[in-house]
Amino acid sequence: MKNAAKYKPLYFSVSDNYCKWVQKDHIEKAPIWCSVDLRDGNQALIVPMSLEEKLEFFKMLVKVGFKEIEIGFPAASETEYEFCRTLIEKNLIPDDVTIQVLTQAREHIIKKTFEAIKGCKQAIVHLYNSTSVAQREQVFKKDKDEIVKIAVEGAELLKRLTEEDGGNYRFEYSPESFTGTEPAFALEICNAVLDVWKPTPEWTTIINLPVTVELSMPHIYASQIEYMNEKMKYRDGVVLSLHPHNDRGTGVADTELALLAGADRVEGTLFGNGERTGNVDIVTLALNMYTHGVDPKLDFSDIQSLVEVYERVTRMKVYERSPYAGKLVFAAFSGSHQDAIAKGMVWRATHSDPQWTVPYLPIDPKDLGREYEADVIRINSQSGKGGIGYLLEQSYGIRIPPQMREDVGYLVKDVSDHLHKELSPEEVYGVLKENYINISDPIEFLEVHFKQERGGISTELILNINGEHKILRGKGNGRLDAVSNALKEFMGISYNISTYEEHALQKGSNSQACAYVAITGDDDELYWGVGINDDIINASVLALISAVNRYNH
Repeated sequence: MKNAAKYKPLYFSVSDNYCKWVQKDHIEKAPIWCSVDLRDGNQALIVPMSLEEKLEFFKMLVKVGFKEIEIGFPAASETEYEFCRTLIEKNLIPDDVTIQVLTQAREHIIKKTFEAIKGCKQAIVHLYNSTSVAQREQVFKKDKDEIVKIAVEGAELLKRLTEEDGGNYRFEYSPESFTGTEPAFALEICNAVLDVWKPTPEWTTIINLPVTVELSMPHIYASQIEYMNEKMKYRDGVVLSLHPHNDRGTGVADTELALLAGADRVEGTLFGNGERTGNVDIVTLALNMYTHGVDPKLDFSDIQSLVEVYERVTRMKVYERSPYAGKLVFAAFSGSHQDAIAKGMVWRATHSDPQWTVPYLPIDPKDLGREYEADVIRINSQSGKGGIGYLLEQSYGIRIPPQMREDVGYLVKDVSDHLHKELSPEEVYGVLKENYINISDPIEFLEVHFKQERGGISTELILNINGEHKILRGKGNGRLDAVSNALKEFMGISYNISTYEEHALQKGSNSQACAYVAITGDDDELYWGVGINDDIINASVLALISAVNRYNH
């Protein structure tokens, strides 16, 4: 691309001394989570949520397990103010949940914010002002001392109003655009605010270091966080918080590495909704931890219900390939993937390993309320015989013999290819039924009778053949052999029964049986038939007649 020279890194690295986080290989415990869906997420919507929609979303966040929820910017609009008052006056905030409200470091906005939270059992007042070089020079036209003064005066006002109000409030400070701020200056302004509040382990303060705009690779942010973590005053009374956005598409990586670097808390949104390319996706973060054996302290066991509410009230969509929540994230179309997943599932069924190790599935879909039958094996022209066989077994209890799977697989894929579409489980079963199960043209089975005789079995087979009622008789060393001999003699054909298998159907009626027969014709090709009936003998005869009908055509 042209004009690359117009860009240069706008972030500030710290020294190589701040990279101890590299030595850690995973996050050991869940952070404190704060949802900002009702503030950052809501302000990024084309149509912001109504009061009723906000209330529904708030209740959903509580149900998921969030203990800190930023509900908005009460001084910014009447809707925001009304939402805050509704939650408080209608006693909709559980005792173990703390609401968080946002305010700029401006006196009239801070005072309006305190009016909004009056009477609240507990709240976090989140104060911010921008500190980056670009904002100082281009927007505020103020030097560093003037920027620090704005933050300190805001912090002093928060402290004074809280003492006057007698409220149970905690404070949070964000140097907005932290990633574009010199680390030494970010530390200076945060420490100046902390000198006003003087937090203790018993009364903690939140210092939030936002990736307001992603400017660097994730390791740079992690080192910046480690620098702040080690040099910040009152550290035992500070909850070090993260608020990443996703401009470079690495919001999750920024957060995970910064947690390794010493952060305690994460502000983000469900499914990453937020300004520009969004906030960090808490669903992805939490379930990434879960797949490493860490309880995220959030409940996503019914993720589809969460998606439904989210999409309805925000009018946004969860992309089909979004991690964990997307409709297709557990779907395998590739034949090799399907085969590996199917074999992995069979392995789990025959082993007692408590660990989840199924190939291609980093998380058990059932842990998220997803179903294997509907989600895992998806059939199109790229699918394989193993996946098709697995789907039929899971959905209908039909265990196609291994030798038959290739025959069925090619037929199903051919149908999908010609229709240019994915086939549903019902459509896959329809292909099997139309081509293999209880085939009645030209020979239709009506009934069969057997008699034990010296040297074998005799049979009387009652059929419709090309619409004519026929009674065939034959003998053999077994029931199926007797039926086969009767068919060969009447039809004037020659073949050998090469495979016979049977089983009870695992799905649907427990009384039904399923039989499979393969015959080898004079052309040395295999012809398969499937019989399903309440009686296993009738199922076997139906399977043989289905195979003969396919051969005779």
